[in-house]
Order: sequence, then structure tokens, then C-alpha cells
Amino acid sequence: MKAVVSITVDNEFVIHDIKVIEGEKGLFIAMPSKKSADGEYRDIAHPINVETRARVESAILERYEQTLAEEEA
Repeated sequence: MKAVVSITVDNEFVIHDIKVIEGEKGLFIAMPSKKSADGEYRDIAHPINVETRARVESAILERYEQTLAEEEA
């Protein structure tokens, strides 16, 4: 795990505890989740379609990379 982030949608709704993770194929995000009674982890909040997930992931990863670059400068 590289970072834990929060996002605000339209200045009206916030989602905390989104994880930025480095996997075998590069960075990706994991939405906040909760362990259920059967031991499985289930997302608490998540985009409902592929397009929205891609937009959210892109925005988060772009900001993550920007923050790293600023810290290095």
C-alpha cells in the first residue's frame, strides 16, 4: 500500500480510506471495505460503473503522482 486518500465529490459527498496500492501491473485503487460475517471483504462505497471507476481512479492516481513529484522537488 502506497497511500490512503479521501475524495470529495461535487463538494457534497466524501469518501475516506481509499487505498492506493502497487500491484504487479502498476498502481490501482481499492475502495473502502468492511469484513462481513462470512470473512469476505465488501466495499462500503464504490462507483457503480466502469466509466466512473476509471475517472475516480485516474483522478486519484494523477494527484498521487503529482504529490510525489512535489515532494521530490
